[in-house]
Amino acid sequence: MNRTMITATNTLSQLQKQMDMIGHNLSNADTTGYKRKEAAFSELLVQQVNNQRVDRFETGRLTPFGVREGTGAKLAQSQLILTQGSLKSTGRPLDFALTNDRQFFKVLVQDENSSDVRYTRDGAFFVSPTGNGESILVNGSGFPVLDENDNYITFSSDASTFEMGDNGVLTISEENGASQQVNLGIISVEKPQFLQQYGSNLLGFADNLQELGVTEDEVVTNFAGADRTGISMVQNSLESSNVDIGKEMTDMLNVQRSYQFQTRSISLADQMMGLVNGIR
Repeated sequence: MNRTMITATNTLSQLQKQMDMIGHNLSNADTTGYKRKEAAFSELLVQQVNNQRVDRFETGRLTPFGVREGTGAKLAQSQLILTQGSLKSTGRPLDFALTNDRQFFKVLVQDENSSDVRYTRDGAFFVSPTGNGESILVNGSGFPVLDENDNYITFSSDASTFEMGDNGVLTISEENGASQQVNLGIISVEKPQFLQQYGSNLLGFADNLQELGVTEDEVVTNFAGADRTGISMVQNSLESSNVDIGKEMTDMLNVQRSYQFQTRSISLADQMMGLVNGIR
């Protein structure tokens, strides 16, 4: 395998990752609160060949001295784009849409081995009875929605109305007139590059956060106490995905053309090697 083939192969594997990312965006174009991702590429190491030992012989060049041979490109970063999606009215009291593009709801994801707080923009919530005369607030996947102190939002099963007030305060009222107020758990994302996507339209901290020398408090800020004045949301509405199908399709075509160019380079390199090997 010659250098042309190696360079093209390096780039092909990275283009495939970008294609997968675009496909994931398109498949979530109708997912409530979904945030798309974009790929950023950078050039791999290049080899400097100083074909002219005397610099004065290259005087007048508009490019750097010597010849640079690249080795392909790599996916440098998959960036989470937090731009606000459009709002759609649902008329449902347990539908909430955040109107600040950096704010997220908190939910608890549990399995047999761990319990982790995750973040989502999907504000379609539901009531789930616990079987003892109480209910909890959950999201569409059944994960408990948390308050500002990372506790379950628990209330009587007789609750009949839900009203969102200022600063993310949810008032839950019963038919007998009793009511309670709960501060919905809301965070602000300060450094989205340190978050990664999980299943069920959820975000969480990167697995190697400690290795990167970043703390969780530097990545997100929890709204509690006086800080809750910065919370911005509306009731009876949901946020649509921020995926632009036209842009994603255009990006897909560009990636396909780049992919075809790299595969063509491999074919040409193979033909040239065949010609050389055929010389007698």
